[in-house]
Amino acid sequence: MQRANPATVRSSAIAAGSLSSRVLVGVDAKATWAELVHGSILDMPLHGSDVEELRGKSILLATIDQFRAAAALIELDGIARRIVLYPPDVPVEHLAYVAKTAEADVLITDHDAAADAPHGIGSVIRCAHNVSPTESSREEQDAIETEWILLTSGTTGLPKLAVHTLASLAGSAWHTDPASASLVWSTFYDMRRYGGLHIFLHAALTGTSLVVSHAQEPVADFLARAGANGVTNISGTPSHWRRALMSPAASRIEPEYIRMSGEIVDQAILNQVRAQYPQARVAHTFASTEAGVGFNVDDGLMGFPAEILESNPLIEMKIKDSTLRIRSTRTATRYLGDAAPVLKDADDFVDTGDTIELRNGRYYFTGRRDGTINVGGYKVHPEEVEAVINRHPVVAMSLVKAKKNPITGALVVADVVLHAQASASGGDEAQRGILEFCRKQLDHHKVPAVINIVAALPIGESGKLVRRA
Repeated sequence: MQRANPATVRSSAIAAGSLSSRVLVGVDAKATWAELVHGSILDMPLHGSDVEELRGKSILLATIDQFRAAAALIELDGIARRIVLYPPDVPVEHLAYVAKTAEADVLITDHDAAADAPHGIGSVIRCAHNVSPTESSREEQDAIETEWILLTSGTTGLPKLAVHTLASLAGSAWHTDPASASLVWSTFYDMRRYGGLHIFLHAALTGTSLVVSHAQEPVADFLARAGANGVTNISGTPSHWRRALMSPAASRIEPEYIRMSGEIVDQAILNQVRAQYPQARVAHTFASTEAGVGFNVDDGLMGFPAEILESNPLIEMKIKDSTLRIRSTRTATRYLGDAAPVLKDADDFVDTGDTIELRNGRYYFTGRRDGTINVGGYKVHPEEVEAVINRHPVVAMSLVKAKKNPITGALVVADVVLHAQASASGGDEAQRGILEFCRKQLDHHKVPAVINIVAALPIGESGKLVRRA
């Protein structure tokens, strides 16, 4: 039976039950869900811990720590008119722009740089280290439907502000059966980004524990902490997983369920994750900040069956001009701002910008419409070339990019990270092998002109490869 949409995170967490037995675990703080729903993370010396002082306000939440961000969301949802989630990787120089666009009344932070930066907000509230009990009472019937604002990349360098509600963000989590309280979720994602926020809400709404990462936490430390806390379900981008598999600490977790999203999932990473964790179910999900969760694929293959486009009664999907379009109650409603771009077309479809092609009854993602490389008039999707390079047995991960050329306009260049054993034996032979591998499987214009062996690749806080400087 489909349940009513959640009123607030707090009421949904209470309804999910097991408050005292499930926990939220951060890098340096921990609380039961009972403590979270009946406590406060806010240091409000002028007004005690009465969060009612913030009723109807537009709040800019800019913390470094995810635990404190999660505790604040539980406390503020249904109280604030609007909550803006400001990820720690977004420069503090953008605070003033975001604050003005969101009409922010209050900045909540644990970050000195954010608190001291020019932002035009009159009131600044600090987060405490951990949750403290509060005597404040809250009546759920007086809850406001809070707008949740997520930041996405903008073409001008300034972020775009996508408007969601709890109902649209809860998405597929709210329409699944309640999970067992014995499950422990975690994610490589930052919860200020859509992928991480979805996992946080899944834990809150379905009654599980959650282990969150930290912006400055090394991958090995996070994996060790996740293992120590008994994580059973864990999500991340393919780049997250490639980086995790290069760490000796990959064996510290024993997940039962692994989910990938956020980037194109190629067959190489599916096979590698399944080989490392043979006991785990491995799935990949299509989701984006604007379009919400689209669908899950759990057959162990890259791409998705064509029938998925018609199989979900809650979501309408179509292909137009080779890109995936989505219309559902899970999409964002609009972008904030007087000069904000249009988020949906006249029929309320969101253009995801992800290009796909149909081959033998299965759709395959080929790349981003705005990310193609023009080689002498031929279009090359970097992700398509990476999928081939990543299949080579010596390759851990790769990043394909353009290099300007006066004759063809651009050349394809690949930066490649080798597995430790291959790296130790030298890169020259690996370069030749990878190049020959590409020549056998790619059209001539897609074959990299240069292959650079590098120690690491840039991965943003979103978990995706950084494709532009």
